[in-house]
Amino acid sequence: MEIEETTLGGGCFWCIEAALQLLDGVSSVKPGYAGGKIKNPTYREVCSGLTGHAEVVQITFNPDIISFEKILEVFFSVHDPTTPNRQGADVGSQYRSIILAHNDHQLKSSKEIIQKLDEEKIFDNPIVTQVEMLKIFYPAEAYHVDYYKNNPSQPYCSFVVKPKVDKVKRVFSTLLK
Repeated sequence: MEIEETTLGGGCFWCIEAALQLLDGVSSVKPGYAGGKIKNPTYREVCSGLTGHAEVVQITFNPDIISFEKILEVFFSVHDPTTPNRQGADVGSQYRSIILAHNDHQLKSSKEIIQKLDEEKIFDNPIVTQVEMLKIFYPAEAYHVDYYKNNPSQPYCSFVVKPKVDKVKRVFSTLLK
């Protein structure tokens, strides 16, 4: 059994983590930070917007069960890849849409999928998702792990995360665990 990893950012990592954890073939989704200038950033530093890091999740998956491309299909459905440095009320470079590939296949496939989505005008505006190779991933503080599962009644979870989770359950029911 071959295992792969990829790293994605699409706004608050609580949303992306909760949505992608539902997928069959995904064995782990770890929140963290990537794409910035300093080593071992903290949540507070990343939230300042001064480190250059994005809130991301690192996904471990079995490509025999779920393809990288299917993961991206779900990823693009649960965030707006057309708004630079913004997801809803969350504003700042830490909330940018970004794909941090772990290999050449992911890099090439990501660019092709974005081009196809743009050509098909799936979104009203062009996709601004950054695509690059992952340099380094820094795990987030422990309290961010399984945040939605552990805090479902927290207002942000109720009003922002839950609708995304519900959408994945509704639209991608055949891909669920």
